[in-house]
Amino acid sequence: MEKEDLLLQKRFVELANRSFVQNMFTFTEFLSLPELDLFYKNEPQLRYAGVTVFGGTEGADRKVIRFGNKEELGYEETFPIVCISMEPVLEKFGENLNHRDYLGALMNLGIERENLGDIFIKGKTGYVFCLERIADYIVENLTQIRHTHVKTKILEKQEDFFQKELEEMAVLSASERIDGIVSKVYNMSRNQSLELFRGKKVYVNSRLNENNSYILKKGDIISVRGYGKFIYQGVGYETKKGKLSVKLSIYK
Repeated sequence: MEKEDLLLQKRFVELANRSFVQNMFTFTEFLSLPELDLFYKNEPQLRYAGVTVFGGTEGADRKVIRFGNKEELGYEETFPIVCISMEPVLEKFGENLNHRDYLGALMNLGIERENLGDIFIKGKTGYVFCLERIADYIVENLTQIRHTHVKTKILEKQEDFFQKELEEMAVLSASERIDGIVSKVYNMSRNQSLELFRGKKVYVNSRLNENNSYILKKGDIISVRGYGKFIYQGVGYETKKGKLSVKLSIYK
């Protein structure tokens, strides 16, 4: 195991123990998919402390882990996550910025990636989930992204548009095996699909999946690093030639 993984594993144990012994909620920073996978591998040994995983909104890739639960501690504490909007000062002059533009501008402020969650874009406005402790700093210091001057604010409540838009899709596949469906979704050969599994780039429900023959189940969320994410919605029908028409919801 890599040194970084050992340190993170130790961090999980420390936070769980502190929550259990001191009767308090404890939180990680935002975790990436590989870090979440490491957590899930250790989760059975951490359940004694009570575990909840949340990224600010449903379907988020980057998440924070909370140790402790209301039943044991006798009180509730929400996740220290807030959402900040990043809107052009003058929309007609605003650029069509992408995820990398927003992330680059935030990290240029000296903010560590672990403090930032998912970034959503709607029109010319970006939204970033972040840890509460750095929210004011972002609002005070983020004034420009590329050539676009922006105004920022902490949103009072979560809105529906934080959900990433989904595009419904159906593909024909010989089976519900994950490798065949990934190859269909991203228009690649089976061999190219297999390389993704060998390269540890495929995650199912935030867990690393190296088994290319895994049979998908309805509701599985598949993330392919570098390509995108989709939800498996099950089989629609079977053709006369025995092919399966499988339904998917693709994150845009």
